This record gives sequence, C-alpha cells and structure tokens, in this order.
Amino acid sequence: MEQCASVEREVDRVLQKFLTYGQHCEQSLEELLHYVGQLRAELASAALQGAPLSATLSLVMSQCCRKIKDTVQKLASDHKDIHSSVSRVGKAIDRNFDSEICGVVSDAVWDSREKQQQVLQMAIVEHLYQQGMLSVAEELCQESTLNVDLDFKQPFLELNRILEALHEQDLGPALEWAVSHRQRLLELNSSLEFKLHRLHFIRLLAGGPEKQLEALSYARHFQPFARLHQREIQVMMGSLVYLRLGLEKSPYCHLLDNSHWAEICETFTRDACSLLGLSVESPLSVSFASGCVALPVLMNIKAVIEQRQCTGVWSHKDELPQTSDSNPPIKLICGHVISRDALNKLINGGKLKCPYCPMEQNPADGKRIIF
Repeated sequence: MEQCASVEREVDRVLQKFLTYGQHCEQSLEELLHYVGQLRAELASAALQGAPLSATLSLVMSQCCRKIKDTVQKLASDHKDIHSSVSRVGKAIDRNFDSEICGVVSDAVWDSREKQQQVLQMAIVEHLYQQGMLSVAEELCQESTLNVDLDFKQPFLELNRILEALHEQDLGPALEWAVSHRQRLLELNSSLEFKLHRLHFIRLLAGGPEKQLEALSYARHFQPFARLHQREIQVMMGSLVYLRLGLEKSPYCHLLDNSHWAEICETFTRDACSLLGLSVESPLSVSFASGCVALPVLMNIKAVIEQRQCTGVWSHKDELPQTSDSNPPIKLICGHVISRDALNKLINGGKLKCPYCPMEQNPADGKRIIF
C-alpha cells in the first residue's frame, strides 16, 4: 500500500499543478486580451481622427508586443514544467512497482494458453455474477464461447435478485428465502430470519399509530426467537409506548436508523453464501488482494538471493525455498522465518541480514520452529 500511496502523491502533485496552471493561464490571457483591447481602441480612435501614429502609441505598441511575447514564453515554460512532473509519475511507478514478475511465476502456468485463458475467463465470470453484473457476465460468456451451467449460475441469480429487493427496502423475497431455509440457517446459528422480521416490525412502527395494531399482530413472528433474542424483542415492544408521541423523538429513535438496511444486506450475503457453499468475496478479488500482499515480498526475497548469489536456495520458479526435517524453518529475532539452508547462505562476515527487513543479527540467535 505504501507503493500505491507514493505514486498517488505524485499524481496529486501533477493534478495540483494542472489546476494552478489552468487558473494562471486563464488569468494571464484575460489580462492580455484586456490590454490589447484598450490599445486597439486607441489605434481606432487615432485612425478616425486622421492623425499620424504618435511616438507614444508606437512605444505602447512595442510594449504590447513585448508583453505578448513574455506571456506566451512564460506559459510555455510552465507547460513544459508540467511535462516533467508527468514524467515523474511514470518514474514513481517504475520505482515502486516491478513489472517483471516472471521470476516468481512457474513456467508451467503458461504451457497451455487455451486452458489458462479458460480458467481466467471463468474466474472473471464468477466475479461478475457475484458482483451482480449479470448482463456483463452473460455477454462475456457469449463472446468467449464459455459454457456455464445453469446450476452454477442459479445461486448467484437468486442472491442478486434478493439483494436488489433489499436495496429497494423490499423484505418479501428475503423473508421468503429465509423461511424456506430456516432449518439450515438454524444449524449455522444464523439470526437472519429474526433480523428480517425485526426490520419489518420497525417499518410498521415507522408508520405511526395507524400501524400499531398491525405491528402488535406481526409481533407473533418473534415467538420462535424469544429465547435467543429476548432483550431485543423487549426493546421493540417497549417502543410501542412512544408510538403516539413519535418514535423519532423517543429513546427508541435508534430503531429508525437507516444503517439497519446496510446491516441486513451484509447479514444476508454472509449467511446465504455460507449456506450455499459460496465465498462472501469472489475468488478473483481475494486472489488479487493476496497477490498485492505477497508479490512484493517474493520479489524482495528473489532480489536478495540474487544479490547474495545464493544459488540452489530457490532453484525453481514454481516454489519457494522449502523446509524439511533436514532443512527446518528458523525464526529470526526480527520475527521473520527462513530455512536453515537460506540462513547459512545469507551469513556474511559472521552477521546475518534478514531478507525481509534490514535488521542485522547474530545467526546463532535464530530459533528452530517445530510445527
């Protein structure tokens, strides 16, 4: 993240320069046009009078030409400075990100281009389905001739249909789904059905005194949840006392908070994915986030190993230095863990410099880890 922040700071500086330059350019040109306009009016007045061009006007015209030239040169110089700032953004990207990652990728990954492309397309399609971008996913399947079974798509279609309803504050589809899956949700210790009934009850309370009888009648839905959610049910029933005075001005005003809708969407997504055996986040987004965390570390290890010329520690691109009974993992005093062979090869002048951080230490201080 520090690399991203560093590049972002450079981009912010460039954007600020663009803004400042635009404002300065506009102001300078307006002043120049006003100055030229005045001179043009004086020349027109002199021409109407038939008088020859005076020495004063000649001097003013010379000054005007010089002012135009100086203004244009200054704007051109400022514009050139912006170009150098833009180039610094590119250098910041090159400095903070390593575009060459082949050294930490197995060659076998690219052996079958067709298979690799199909796996990638499938990961993208699953991500699109999970994000609710159904039409985009269908279009990608058609254009890539990727055959996706209906059984694979059905859970995503159902989840997104219910989530769309919840975003419209329609509890019907979610309640119907929760009731039909009640037993399995109870096995997961899920409180989804209760939270949906509670939110429906709160909506009735928001309707004012006219909805009091309907709210009391609906409260019967809380009976199966009385043992686990007794306190919450007591709070909701207590709020009925303030219904005629206005719930929004009562100690129970927190029940009307819109955050309950965002919470119910998160709860439904989490519990429904758990019940259906789906991950809450798409595998593609998780893989991307994991790669952002792991790749800089792997590149750092590779650079250190190459710098120290530790041949044989990382001999294959599809694996990290492996530990075994004969090559156990060693915990350094800085908290990082490397193999014993790596430790021995990284010793220089009786000192060891951790490949993950710059801490120098005594190799004898390393502790063997036993799993």
